Amino acid sequence: MSTTAVTARVTVKSPEKMQELGRRLAPLLRPGDLVLLTGELGAGKTTLTRGLGEALGVRGAVTSPTFVIARVHPSLTGGPALVHVDAYRLGGGLDEMEDLDLDVSLPESVVVVEWGEGKVEELAEDRLHIVIGRAVGADAPGGGLGGHPEEDADDVREVAVTGIGARWADAGLADLELG
Repeated sequence: MSTTAVTARVTVKSPEKMQELGRRLAPLLRPGDLVLLTGELGAGKTTLTRGLGEALGVRGAVTSPTFVIARVHPSLTGGPALVHVDAYRLGGGLDEMEDLDLDVSLPESVVVVEWGEGKVEELAEDRLHIVIGRAVGADAPGGGLGGHPEEDADDVREVAVTGIGARWADAGLADLELG
């Protein structure tokens, strides 16, 4: 069985734009969606999730769940809850993740897992995998992206948003450009 994958690539120039990307992604999400976030420490995973939470209209500030592992943000608008998981300190495989009962939460929630690559893919055949990396050339002389010093090169990220499975084939990922 072949798996469909659709990828959109976006350059994000600031933390505010990363949050905006989350707000733009939120309308594409629905209950049962699994979102994996991959990126180094400080890449913007929680910032993107904060934007998702804002646009989904969930209760509570979206902060890194590093020490609590998982945090549930119920909807204030009748939409899906946001379950925000940080799998950084968890070992590999689905066993530890099963203790979090994500399979129970998944059908009626949007589940976002930071550091989830290689740990939670088995939860859903269709999923969104977002990889956040430092922009190539961001450390180049002259400062910001494309030699524009007014843009802080440390904040520039290249984001690959890949929808895996038939659910994402026509979901509108190509429309994620940021202004």
